Amino acid sequence: MREQSDDRSLALFAALACDTRLKIIRLLGERPMNVGKLAAALGISAAAVTTHIHKLEAVGVVGSIALPGKHGSQKVCSLLIEELSIPLKPTSSRPQCYTVEMPVGHYVNWDIQPTCGLAGLNGFIGQMDDPRFFADPSRMDAGMLWLGSGFVEYRFPNYLLPSQRPVAIEFAAELSSEAPGINNDWPSDIYFWVNGVMVGMWTSPGDFGGRRGAYTPEWIIEWVNQYGLLKVLRVDEHGTTIDGIPISTVTLADLDLGSRADITLRLESPQNSTHAGGLTIFGRGFGNYGRDPEMRLLYELRVATVAPSPLAGEGRGEG
Repeated sequence: MREQSDDRSLALFAALACDTRLKIIRLLGERPMNVGKLAAALGISAAAVTTHIHKLEAVGVVGSIALPGKHGSQKVCSLLIEELSIPLKPTSSRPQCYTVEMPVGHYVNWDIQPTCGLAGLNGFIGQMDDPRFFADPSRMDAGMLWLGSGFVEYRFPNYLLPSQRPVAIEFAAELSSEAPGINNDWPSDIYFWVNGVMVGMWTSPGDFGGRRGAYTPEWIIEWVNQYGLLKVLRVDEHGTTIDGIPISTVTLADLDLGSRADITLRLESPQNSTHAGGLTIFGRGFGNYGRDPEMRLLYELRVATVAPSPLAGEGRGEG
């Protein structure tokens, strides 16, 4: 049995802080015993032994079972654990992590309204402001996309094993609004959905231009979106944040990661939002960061439960 040196273990520490209860533990460590024989060995009443046993049962150190005897049933007690470990220095293990990058054009679901378009490293993909080209196979080569309203949805693989417990999930992407042309003062409400759950909203301040993005290809004309802001969405056991600022109370438990083979991320700019200013996503070879959207899943190994003492088997004890 392993305990932590924190407030949760106060009841256990209190139960062990008694000379009589420590003597009971030593006696039961030799063999299971009924209350009467414990009382005789300790030189105290059976009622007093029963009180001590109840305290040890409450913290999971001792168990008991009623067995039939010559004079009615009797309570036979045994140890449930063989040893107790209490680390005095808190131990912390850094969660492990795996990362998946998702090219901008690899969305699996979409609903697009103009103004809209797709761009690859060597030119526009299809015609601008025609949503039909978002279904074109060449969309897979896109490094930037924009839409006046609607959404795109990505599907990331879920590589978690049963032995791994998720601690947090993060998504990072370079984003901006989508104005006709460019407009640095063009707020847009962008909603984030993970596994079908709306985890929060961020208002992009504008559709940025006026200078070329650090990675924007030379062929991109100046009045087309140049760069965005790198945003990091995080969902953990405490809630949802963007760049460390809380945006909702949705937690990791709400996302049902354990039963899914994939993890979906939807980026949406609703037409009926307070600031309906569209959405631009920048990927590898575009914007100020030149990186594709990515998911980072942080996890730790599940702690194995400690097997009970062989002395705790039902029916073991004195007749």
